[in-house]
Amino acid sequence: MKFLIAPNAFKGTISASQSAIIIRSAILDRNPSAKTEICPIADGGDGTCELLGEQLELEVVEFPALNAVGRPVRGRVFMDKDKATAYLDVSTVSGIQGLKSYEIDARVASTYGTGELIRYSLDRGFSQIILGLGGSATVDMGTGILRALGFIFLDDKGRELTIFGPGFLSRIAYVQGPSQPVNVGFTCLCDVQNKFFGKEGAIPVFGPQKGLKIEELEKYEMDSLRLFELFKVKSKNHLEDSSGFGAAGGIALGLSAFFPVSMREGAKFFFDQVGVDKKVRESDWIITGEGRYDSQSTGGKGSY
Repeated sequence: MKFLIAPNAFKGTISASQSAIIIRSAILDRNPSAKTEICPIADGGDGTCELLGEQLELEVVEFPALNAVGRPVRGRVFMDKDKATAYLDVSTVSGIQGLKSYEIDARVASTYGTGELIRYSLDRGFSQIILGLGGSATVDMGTGILRALGFIFLDDKGRELTIFGPGFLSRIAYVQGPSQPVNVGFTCLCDVQNKFFGKEGAIPVFGPQKGLKIEELEKYEMDSLRLFELFKVKSKNHLEDSSGFGAAGGIALGLSAFFPVSMREGAKFFFDQVGVDKKVRESDWIITGEGRYDSQSTGGKGSY
C-alpha cells in the first residue's frame, strides 16, 4: 500500500515540508511496511517558489536585499539555467512574516527588495521570472519592483520620490521609464482571485492585515486609482484590472503596465511542475491538509 503525503503549509505553525515529515512518521509507526512518497504542496501563497525550487532541485543563490521596510535581509532565488528562468517569492524579502508588529504599515512598505532579486536574476541572463505572490507586506502596486528595474517616480514638482517614505503612493505625479529597455516576462502565481479595485479588492480585503486603518482605506483606494490612470497613460499595453491583481498588493497590475505578465493559479501551476497527477495515480491513499479548511479553500487553495 502506497501513501502520497501532500500537505499544504499549516500557516502560523509548521511548513508543508515539516508537516509531511510528521505525517510520514505517524504512518510508519503504525505500518512500518507502508510505502510513502512525500510531496509538500503550495498554491501561490508564501513560500510557493521556494518549495518548487526544492522539489525541482534547482540551483539556489542567496544575496542581500532590502525587506519591506528597508532593512537588509538575505534573499533567495532558484535558477533554472536551461530555461533562463528564475523562481522567487515576494514573501522572501517583501513579506509580512518577520516584521515586528509596529513595522507593519502598507503606507511605507515597498516591494523594492523583490525588485532587487529580479534585477539580480536579469543581470545573470535570466529573462523569465516565476513570481510567487503570497505573503506580501505591501500594497504598493509593484512600484518598488518597478523602481528597482529603473522606473522613477516623481512628485508634482518633478522631484524624485524616495521609496519607503510615508505616503509614497499618494505623492506620485509622474512616472518615468528606464533609460534602457528591460527584457523580462513574468508568470505570477496566486491563490486568490480578487481584482485590485472594488469592495472585494486588495485594499479593503487585505489592507487592514497590512497596517491600513479602516478610515484610511477610501483615500488609499483613490490614490491607487490615480496611479492606475498614470500607468495607463504611460503603458503601451492595454491595461485593465483583472482577476488575481488583488494578490500581493497589486504587484501584477503594476508589472502588467510595462511587461508581459501571465497570471496563473498557483496550485495548478505547482501540480503541473512537480507531476502531482502521476503521483496520485500511482498511490492508494492521498493525505493532504492545511492550517484551516474553510470557504477560501475552494478558491484555488492547494488542498482543495
